[in-house]
Amino acid sequence: MKVSRRANRKRRHYGRMHKTGGLNLVSLMDIFTILVFFLMVNSSDVKVLQQNPSIKLPESTASVDTKETLILTVVGSDILIQGRKVASLNTLSGEDEIIVGIKNELEYQASRNKRLLAGDTNVGGLPITIMGDKNIPYHSLKKIMESCVSANYTNISLAVSKAARKEKG
Repeated sequence: MKVSRRANRKRRHYGRMHKTGGLNLVSLMDIFTILVFFLMVNSSDVKVLQQNPSIKLPESTASVDTKETLILTVVGSDILIQGRKVASLNTLSGEDEIIVGIKNELEYQASRNKRLLAGDTNVGGLPITIMGDKNIPYHSLKKIMESCVSANYTNISLAVSKAARKEKG
């Protein structure tokens, strides 16, 4: 039997309107890719030094953000660079100005990390952050800093915890 044009048109229209909806995966993948890149780029803005609970940092009202540098940590009587013990404060003799373990490790780190050698050395030397308890004796801190300078780590920062500013009045 022959179907009229009107019946054909109704069948096409009904078929077109009652199809299951399709999902465009290409545009969905594009959106998620952009979202992943956005989150990766913006998550690196957070700069928090890994702090050992046994270290009580001195308080300061410094407003400069931290930079990613090599970290020298003084925990108790141990001196650590990037978590690896290189020397001990107990074994330091009074006449030595440079701690050999620190100097050797810093020279090794500089030779291993080519980014530091070609990086931001506009101050004259490589950057390092010293993180230690606020009760470290000054002569020990001075020897640690002199050891850093002897290995060309002259851009020395001391880690501090942020103190609340006191309002005048």
